[in-house]
Amino acid sequence: MKRIKVSFAGLEVEFVDRERALEQVREFGERGTFPVYVVYGPEGCGKTAFLKQAKAILEEEYGYHVVYANPLAKKAEEVLQYSPSAEGIVKEVLSATPDPWGKMVDVTIAVAGWIMKRLRRSRVAVLMDDIFQAVGVENAEAYVKALLNLIEWPPAEYDRVVVLVASSEGVTRERVGRHSWATIKVMWNMAREGFRQLYEQLPGPKPPFDEVWRLTGGNPRYLENFYKVGWGVEEVVAALGGGKGLVGFVYSLSDVERQILEEAVEDPDVLLKRYREAKSLISQLTEKNLIIEIGDRKPFLWIDQPPPERDPELGIGRYFAWQTPLHREAVRSALEVTRK
Repeated sequence: MKRIKVSFAGLEVEFVDRERALEQVREFGERGTFPVYVVYGPEGCGKTAFLKQAKAILEEEYGYHVVYANPLAKKAEEVLQYSPSAEGIVKEVLSATPDPWGKMVDVTIAVAGWIMKRLRRSRVAVLMDDIFQAVGVENAEAYVKALLNLIEWPPAEYDRVVVLVASSEGVTRERVGRHSWATIKVMWNMAREGFRQLYEQLPGPKPPFDEVWRLTGGNPRYLENFYKVGWGVEEVVAALGGGKGLVGFVYSLSDVERQILEEAVEDPDVLLKRYREAKSLISQLTEKNLIIEIGDRKPFLWIDQPPPERDPELGIGRYFAWQTPLHREAVRSALEVTRK
């Protein structure tokens, strides 16, 4: 299988590891997906690279006409990507849509529908990245339903359809999950040896792998951030805390919530043990993309491998986990500032 090249830290690196995830994509290719599959995971855990590799597999190995959208992509050419077989349809839809780049989610759904109409009994895949942040949390359910309608009430007969939606917006998980319109899948950071392969592709002097692993927990984006700032830990932690407004957040907490947060820095499962008192705190930590609720580790609920049962060093509990050790350290730093 062809491994795609992905842009990483200003370099072009090869997609590595995620063997189980790629086998799952092949399973999707064989039978399609029903209902919509919504993939949640920590910010920067590799969902975008996974979708791009999935696009290559579905096109090259299973003959799917694929349309991929990432409305929040930094590069214009990455906002909308599609199989060569769909080029004419894409251009037609774009030309017929006022302000198409501001309505990329709607455009993508429209393109998929037209592929079904024009290329009858075809295999169609819709891959969407970070759309909930683009359309607004309040509209997440409506767009999942629209994608489900594409599967259940298509404009024409199709052979198979795959619909994968990836998001870091954990706050939408409960909203989407309360309906039968989607199957929730969770994706975690990279496993240790796969992460080592990515680390080894970075040129130049770098800290020992074990140190980088303990800081990032296998998260590719924070490996990239470290590399870009010359491996400055304090710089990355400060940027993370500042970007999420953690000092103000900590000051806003009640005394009980602050105490629970202090304990959760050491053991995130405290959030479950003190759930009644921590319910609002959990919502705020989820909305800020600091923690993730683990739930069940049954393999079929996950894309690729679930995290270990517990790993205190990485901030992983049985029921809750910090998205990365850096997220935990940023919270710890904010707590220390507010003690002064």
